[in-house]
Amino acid sequence: MLIDFSKIDTESIANFRGGEGRFDVKMYVDPGKNKIMCGRLAPGASIGMHRHEGNCEIIYFLEGRGRMLTDGGVEEVGAGLCHYCPAGHEHSLINDGKVDLVFFAVVAESATSATFI
Repeated sequence: MLIDFSKIDTESIANFRGGEGRFDVKMYVDPGKNKIMCGRLAPGASIGMHRHEGNCEIIYFLEGRGRMLTDGGVEEVGAGLCHYCPAGHEHSLINDGKVDLVFFAVVAESATSATFI
């Protein structure tokens, strides 16, 4: 199956999960509620701290630089790096760079999960 993000409308979400600024995202959601996204955070924007229960998230960074807060730690992220947040863990993404932070993300629901995050 081919997903053409150029044909998916951008959704702009203010203060996503308690973060700062706006999160721009093109999102495909399948019937199993798995999410496949192309996201963008402007400089100074962030996605607030949140826990993944019943799913995990994989984020591959395409452009820019930023910081990922994870279960009390900090990871420097940027183009070419991949972040994985397993079920039961939490993370937050901050664009503290000078250009947009662009990434591709997949939130995969577990087979027994009834909650869509």
